[in-house]
Amino acid sequence: MAEKPKLYYFDGRGRMETIRWLLAAAGVEFEEQFCETREDLLKLREDGDLLFQQVPMVKIDGMKMVQTRAILNYIAGKYNLYGKDLNERALIDMYVEATMDLNEIIMHSPLQPPETKAKYLASVIEKATTRYFPVYEKALKDHGQEFLVGNRFSRADVQLLETILMAEECKADILSKFPVLQQGRISNIPTIKKFLQPGSQRKLPLDPKLIPKVLSIFNIGNE
Repeated sequence: MAEKPKLYYFDGRGRMETIRWLLAAAGVEFEEQFCETREDLLKLREDGDLLFQQVPMVKIDGMKMVQTRAILNYIAGKYNLYGKDLNERALIDMYVEATMDLNEIIMHSPLQPPETKAKYLASVIEKATTRYFPVYEKALKDHGQEFLVGNRFSRADVQLLETILMAEECKADILSKFPVLQQGRISNIPTIKKFLQPGSQRKLPLDPKLIPKVLSIFNIGNE
C-alpha cells in the first residue's frame, strides 16, 4: 500500500490549506507534521528537505515537493482534477490563478494592523464582488452546468468553494448578488461534504492570539 502524503506546515491555513482541500476533494487521506517552533522549520532546512528553504512541503510518491502551485498542479493532475485536455487545463488555470489571488488577499486580513484593518477588509470585499465573483457567476449561468469547466469536477471548483467560504467569513452575505454561487452545489460532493464536517483536517481561521507564534516560526520581518 502506498504511503499517505505527508504535509509539513504550521497548524493553520496559510498556503497549505488549498493543498489540504485538493487532497480531500480527491478522497486522499493524508498525514500532517506541524512546525510548532522556529527550530522545527530550521531542522527541515538542515536535513535538506526544503529545496528553497520554505514550506509548504509535501512528501508524496517518493518526492519532497515544495512550491504551492507545483504541489497543487501535481495533485490535480494525479487525481484527474485538471480537465481532459490542454484547452480545459488552460481555462482551469485562468480561473485558479484568479481565485488564488483573491485567496491570498483574504489570507492576509488577520495580519493587518488595527488602524487599517477595516479599510483593508473593505478592499477585499470590493475586489471579490466586482472583479472575481461576477466572472464565476457568469460562467456558471451562461453554460448552465454544475461545474466551471467541461461539465466535470475540477480543481477550479474546489478552489473557488474554499475561497468563497473564506470570503463569507469576512462578510456573511457577500454572495447576496450572486444567486448561482449561492447554490453551493459543490458542497454536496461526498468528499467535500466530509471535509466540511467538524473534526476534519480543515483548519479554522487564524486566531489573532497565534499570530506572534506564526511570525516567530517563519521569522517574518527578519528575513
